[in-house]
Amino acid sequence: MAKLTEKEVDKLEEEFHGPQALGPLTWLVGEWEGNGGVDVSFHNKDNETGETGYFERFRFHPIPKQENGQQEIEGLKYENTAWRHGEEAMNPFHDEVGYMLWDKARGQIKRVVVFGRGIAILAGGDAKPRDKVLHFKATAGDPNYGILQNKYLSERAELRRFEGTFKFNDDGTFSYEQTLVLKLAALGGKELDHTDRNTLHLVKRFHPSVEFQSGARG
Repeated sequence: MAKLTEKEVDKLEEEFHGPQALGPLTWLVGEWEGNGGVDVSFHNKDNETGETGYFERFRFHPIPKQENGQQEIEGLKYENTAWRHGEEAMNPFHDEVGYMLWDKARGQIKRVVVFGRGIAILAGGDAKPRDKVLHFKATAGDPNYGILQNKYLSERAELRRFEGTFKFNDDGTFSYEQTLVLKLAALGGKELDHTDRNTLHLVKRFHPSVEFQSGARG
């Protein structure tokens, strides 16, 4: 039996799954929760690196198609909130908003990240429409996939690089790992990896038309 070409495989998958305008972001749509989060970072109060366990929630909503001249982008807006174990009824220790974007023509995914502590990141990477593992990267000073941060952080805990991976697992869960490389004044200017990882379960599925209708009414 002759082996199918990549184009033939893509055509068959589109016929089976539908067009999926969101490409590799399609599986993210919905609300996800995970209780096994592990944050490894420098704890200023203790003056040492330590681990923090956490529960978190991600919400991914489709947005209308974005057009920049000839460029067309499909995407999701998202919210991410995390609570330390034992503090779920209190204020979260992490709050993040952003966008997940898909540029099909260029085979590029983009993650727009804004942290409540005064950091903005545009990270990106290559991807194919049916990919289940997504890689993002940003570097301070890069004109395309770069990093902005407030003045205090630039002086005390400068974010130099950001790398992250989203993975859709065979059991229907969603795992991620990410690393923020920081230049810390408390360590004499040495770099330290601040890492986070978790596996989340889908707790609510959103349908795009329902989301747009509720948004219009609101």
